[in-house]
Amino acid sequence: MEQTLYLVLLLIALCSVSECVQRQYHFINEEKNWTEAQRYCRENYTDLATADNMTDMNELKKSLPDGSVLLVWIGLQRTSVNKWQWSSGDPALDLNWGSGQPDGTDECGFMRNGQWEDGGCSTSRTFICSSSNNMSTGLVFVNQMTNWRVAQSYCRQNHIDLVSVRNQNESQQIQKFINDSHISNAVWIGLFRDSWQWSDQRNSSFRNWKSGEPNNVGGNENCAAINPTVLGQWNDVPCFIQLSFVCHEDNLILIKENLTWPEALRYCRQNHVDLVSVHSDEMQRRLMNVVKGASTAEVWLGLHNYCIMNMWLWLSGENMYYQNWAPGNGTTPENCRLEKRKGAVQSGGDQRWVSLPETHKLNFICTNYE
Repeated sequence: MEQTLYLVLLLIALCSVSECVQRQYHFINEEKNWTEAQRYCRENYTDLATADNMTDMNELKKSLPDGSVLLVWIGLQRTSVNKWQWSSGDPALDLNWGSGQPDGTDECGFMRNGQWEDGGCSTSRTFICSSSNNMSTGLVFVNQMTNWRVAQSYCRQNHIDLVSVRNQNESQQIQKFINDSHISNAVWIGLFRDSWQWSDQRNSSFRNWKSGEPNNVGGNENCAAINPTVLGQWNDVPCFIQLSFVCHEDNLILIKENLTWPEALRYCRQNHVDLVSVHSDEMQRRLMNVVKGASTAEVWLGLHNYCIMNMWLWLSGENMYYQNWAPGNGTTPENCRLEKRKGAVQSGGDQRWVSLPETHKLNFICTNYE
């Protein structure tokens, strides 16, 4: 028993915890219009480039040549639908607007007295983040006056995201949190709207526009391009002009087949690298974007219960310093003599981890990380 524990701890100690990007970027030095570039990327990779945050942008910029191009297509295009949505990517279905709201063309939402109002995104307000660090409420109040985009970036870097208010129950929980925290001012929440959509249909709310953009000069600037000479910020430009472009190749792949955990493991190792491991808030947030498309209520992860020691381990060997278990899961001894237990993530709700018998048949997520 002691020797087994020693080997397990040695394995954990030897494995480093490293951040990894969700996708790989490929610069294509051929000039095409936006639609032609989209077709090329879909045929040869996954799609035109998507970016969820500045980590992605920094990786994308590494793929660009130094100073030899002025504009490069990415996979963002203006649509005719200017809809409200949550920063997390969820659609805003259960709208809780205050009287007379929304009252204009403002693009960001805040909460006051339990109801929503629209406001200019450049206005400075305090804000509320959703977080896995506060297990009692899942909320963190940030008493710092800033605009909506900076608030969103802060929440994503330090917690999960700006808070979503998806139903009446969540609205009441957040209002109680505001009252208990004695917050008197209006606060930013993760509500925003715009008409831009990523080519791969990802509900990413990340935007990195150059100051003054998008400005839609001439009324036909409906596609987005990176300006490598201006810190990789974005311009809106006409979709018909000929530019080089960046494709992306996903590193997290949702497989919509219903397999047992051992079958899912075999599939991932034969067709990709492995079942996915999740070792940080950042990776959990990336995972949350992927599992929304699942057809099962839970989705297999590369998480298994080491029965002899009753320890949960990742297939990758990474330590479980970061955990995101649903209540009643992962913290109590498993009766693995009756059935082997494996870890899955909920595809809806709070998208936390659950312990399930390995014989359940679920969708699963493979990774291309080496």
